[in-house]
Amino acid sequence: MSRFFATGSDSESEESSSAEEITPKATGTAFNKNLLLSDDEEDTKRVVRSAKDKRFEELTNLIKTIRNAMKIRDMAKCLEEFEQLCRAFLKSKAIVDKEGVPPFYIRLLADLEDYLNQLWEDKEGKKKMNKNNAKALSSLRQKIRKYNRDFETEIANYKENPEQSAEEEEEKEEAESGSYSESEDDGEGVTAKSFMKKKPAAEPAPEASKFLKGAADDESESDDDDDDEIWGSDSTDSGSESEDNEGNAASLALAFLKKLRRSKRKERAEEEAEEEGLEQEGGEWEKVKGGVPLVKEKPKMFAKGTEINIPVVVKKLNEILQARGKKGTDRAAQIELLHALAAISEENNLGQGIMVKIKFNIIASLYDYNPNLATFMKPDMWKKCLDCIDELLDILFENSNIFIGENIAEDSESLAVSDQPFRVRGCILTLVERMDEEFTKIMQNTDPHSQEYVDNLKDEGRVCNIIDRLLQYLENKGSTEEVCRVYLRRIMHTYYKFDYKTHRRCMGIQGESKSEQDQEESEGEDSAIIMDRLCKFIYAKDRTDRIRTCAILCHIYHHALHSRWYQARDLMLMSHLQDNIQHADPPVQILYNRTMVQLGICAFRQGMIKDAHNALLDIQSSGRAKELLGQGLLMRNMQERNAEQEKIEKRRQVPFHMHINLELLECVYLVSAMLLEIPYMAAHEFDARRRMISKQFHHQLRVGERQPLLGPPESMREHVVAASKAMKMGDWRTCHSFIINEKMNSKVWDLFPEAQRVREMLVRKIQEESLRTYLFTYSSVYDSISMETLAEMFQLELPTVHSIISKMIINEELMASLDQPTQTVVMHRTEPTSLQNMALQLAEKLGGLVENNERVFDLKQGVYGSYFNRDQKGGYQQKQGYQRDQKGGYQQKQGYRGGYRSQNQSSY
Repeated sequence: MSRFFATGSDSESEESSSAEEITPKATGTAFNKNLLLSDDEEDTKRVVRSAKDKRFEELTNLIKTIRNAMKIRDMAKCLEEFEQLCRAFLKSKAIVDKEGVPPFYIRLLADLEDYLNQLWEDKEGKKKMNKNNAKALSSLRQKIRKYNRDFETEIANYKENPEQSAEEEEEKEEAESGSYSESEDDGEGVTAKSFMKKKPAAEPAPEASKFLKGAADDESESDDDDDDEIWGSDSTDSGSESEDNEGNAASLALAFLKKLRRSKRKERAEEEAEEEGLEQEGGEWEKVKGGVPLVKEKPKMFAKGTEINIPVVVKKLNEILQARGKKGTDRAAQIELLHALAAISEENNLGQGIMVKIKFNIIASLYDYNPNLATFMKPDMWKKCLDCIDELLDILFENSNIFIGENIAEDSESLAVSDQPFRVRGCILTLVERMDEEFTKIMQNTDPHSQEYVDNLKDEGRVCNIIDRLLQYLENKGSTEEVCRVYLRRIMHTYYKFDYKTHRRCMGIQGESKSEQDQEESEGEDSAIIMDRLCKFIYAKDRTDRIRTCAILCHIYHHALHSRWYQARDLMLMSHLQDNIQHADPPVQILYNRTMVQLGICAFRQGMIKDAHNALLDIQSSGRAKELLGQGLLMRNMQERNAEQEKIEKRRQVPFHMHINLELLECVYLVSAMLLEIPYMAAHEFDARRRMISKQFHHQLRVGERQPLLGPPESMREHVVAASKAMKMGDWRTCHSFIINEKMNSKVWDLFPEAQRVREMLVRKIQEESLRTYLFTYSSVYDSISMETLAEMFQLELPTVHSIISKMIINEELMASLDQPTQTVVMHRTEPTSLQNMALQLAEKLGGLVENNERVFDLKQGVYGSYFNRDQKGGYQQKQGYQRDQKGGYQQKQGYRGGYRSQNQSSY
């Protein structure tokens, strides 16, 4: 052989057991042989291998590729190679039927299925996969599960005893290699059987079953010992037979390579043994962060013997703050360093000035712990933040000679203990406002139906306490603008809360126990007095429109929540907020929407049905009440709202404990619309141009009419639709049973503070509007009807019936007169019959058709006749036509040949 083949032998030459191939011949003979042998002659020395060896080698190569792809989580490559493996296995079907399924194939199927199941359960890992790998993982998982059904028995046997199956496989391979080694020639090359002996065992995949490690290691060590003996004898023989440098170089290179390979295998075996030992001892894997570790040395506080004074502490404080915001800075460690610095300054009695400065920086570092605005503070950081703010306020209250402010420059700070007061740069109001925002974010990001939400909500008392303390501090030392800002924060935590203590006091209900009575007596001012005092200060002193607008809206909301309808309505009308609210920022618009909704619900509780409907109309008619009130986002296309806008809108959402019940809101709106719409529909049944009061209510009626089968109402909307149909017929009792029942009470009416009073008001309104609907619907049937009969039918007092009918006659809604002696209503037969109504509608449509025809004819002729007169501005005015009168009918302004009614006719 040439020097190249001797020194650079590959794995096949290593694993050959023939010693004669390496032994060099005489010098001249070897040289001549090398010269005479051509490439063609060398190629003729081929190894004859059986079909089984070829097929199994193809399978093992594909398995090796699959295992490599498994290591790097390349699912697309795994899928591609698995499909090739299945095709190669089908080609080998004849051999497999004869010899049986090879164990290494079963081992791969079992390992691959376990590996895919493990990946599938790793939710975080799946999210990090790209689209192609995720798709390939899903496809491969389905295919392997389906494919493994044909090998369930073999896979089960392998999983029960993987060590035994591995040993059987290797024993079988060794027996085959032993039988074939007897028939080998004198070093013609590497045989197929020797190749098959080494190939599967020499390169086991790391993801293969861990139970095979011991068997594989033993076999590799025994093979290495045998090979060492053979290779050692070869090297000595070659050295004794020939002194040729080429032969010596070849034998030395081969021996060196063999020893190197052996040492690597031993190292690998030792590492695997150590891993197995750790697993058996129950050791746990340590999770480490990926990427290059950023080694940051903690800055040393002070060198030994350093004198601790204020300049040294300030310098160290600046050193710590310089790392703030830099990449790789450990924020938690920075907070700990600041705490340690505060403890050192306190130990050395450096004064409260430096303590205040350090506390300001600690609180700022706590806020900066989460770099992303959308993320909320963790519970431990939140508690630390509240504690630090409390400690800072304690220091400020105890030391009246400390002045803080944003306008104090760092150069002009006075931190040393002296006769002069301390001057520290910082704003306590900004820190408290940020704390309030963080509290809102915590509530927004907590599941509202969990116990965690309740636990977090308990912190609101502490937040309000901090705001109250800050309020006391700023009332003495703060500017008017700062006082207005902190007043607004206090208002925002008060306006939406119903004051049950004041409500019980107004209703004359005392506490059940003596302790509750004592507690109520010890309570401070009522929330109404607090709101009035804070809001009036802002009205008088504030210079910014936004704070004043928010204070007005909160004040109106609080009035409406406590059923002070007239105060809330007057404040809303006097403020004129509805004129320019569309120019306000979104949070203020959400507050305005919430206030209008609460105003409408308050009007409903007071029996002002029309005012309630008008207040709720804009919110409910949009179909986006949930979004307009800041209580959730509706599903939209990405064209209307991108991901960034969605994040911004989520930050504007109102926490769950401040939500307004949307079902109660819709029910109040629909009931108000029913009480207004049903009498109006009965009065204008044949009016072709009647308008809708509520489109949403009409939509619900149409949905109810389209249902082929009407069962008992279940939802709140179905109850209102069923009640509307009953009211249309004048059946107030059925209407009452649909609106007020156990289901509706639990869903809606019991949510009001004075539920019984609201139910009584509803019954009264249903009776009155049912009476009006009855008179509109059936007035053409009666010549006269007794008011006593009507009072008995609708269970109303006689004066109430008299009042309702009198209003209808005055407003010309009912063509009738009252006969006082007999207490009857005498109907005037002025209302057209159904046939007359239809004729009037036909005449009106024909009149419109004639108008259009004449207009088109005049345009074609170019003469505008007497129908149009050109005005001075170049336009055209209509001289004749129809005008809707105040009574709901239509009258002709001037005589016209196509007219069908005279001026003195009454409306219909």
